[in-house]
Amino acid sequence: MITKKEVEHIAQLAELKLTDEEMNKFSEQLSDVISSFEKLDELDTENVEPTAYTVPMKNILRKDEVKDSMDRKKVLANAPDKKDGHFRVPEITIDEN
Repeated sequence: MITKKEVEHIAQLAELKLTDEEMNKFSEQLSDVISSFEKLDELDTENVEPTAYTVPMKNILRKDEVKDSMDRKKVLANAPDKKDGHFRVPEITIDEN
């Protein structure tokens, strides 16, 4: 069983604030998920070929072709903020707390 303390630790890592009621609920739900995976461990997969898909898949990709780029003025025409032929976007700051 996933303990309330483990749920609290997971919530802290995810920067979530949970009530006691939510921690109890998630403790039960996560325990159920773990139990489901433990049941899968009981299956005999000896002769099962590993795969990422349950049905055969094939990528349908176009060939890379060199083409002319769009005109820079046309691309920037609707940009809300631009400077020296480039898009300007707000600075991204990272809070390292």
